[in-house]
Amino acid sequence: MAVSSRPNRAVHCCVVLAREIPMKIKLSELASIAEIIGAFAVVISLIYVGIQVNDSAGAVRSAAANDANVAMQNWYLQIGSNQQTSELVYQALISEEALSNEEEFQFLMMMHAVFLGFQNNYLLAEEGTIDAELRESLTMAISGVRNLPGMKRYWRQRKSYLHSGFSEWAEQIFSRDMGIPVDIYQLPEVEPEHE
Repeated sequence: MAVSSRPNRAVHCCVVLAREIPMKIKLSELASIAEIIGAFAVVISLIYVGIQVNDSAGAVRSAAANDANVAMQNWYLQIGSNQQTSELVYQALISEEALSNEEEFQFLMMMHAVFLGFQNNYLLAEEGTIDAELRESLTMAISGVRNLPGMKRYWRQRKSYLHSGFSEWAEQIFSRDMGIPVDIYQLPEVEPEHE
């Protein structure tokens, strides 16, 4: 079996260096040199760790932004791809009166699900995990439905279940005039019949 000569070379090099070091260098001086080399090694290690942490933080922010987008996409897809669910949400939003108990419950649960997503985006933006611009773009839907009767019913009943900071922030959105007409939620105008 072949034995590696590497450990023997290292020992040989150390012996040769020890012979060549003039005897004038004291052990305390060698210790000082070792401390300096150790300090440089620590600094280099800290720089490396800092780079790794920065890369990791960027990856976390990117994943959080993706997750926020996917959550909203899934909610819209769930509502938009099921005719019964779409009709229920639409009717509940535009109706002055609550729907049947079962339908109103289903509507409130769906709205609360999306508002929990909005709240999550708000909290992630507050801590700096996602940027405020992404939060604003994901929550623009609030401004589109803020004046609808069903939205007002939902908000009156469920806002106390949400984070107080988010509720205050959403209230500010409700009070803004966004100037964005959302025609999809308007009832079609019926033309008068001509006699």
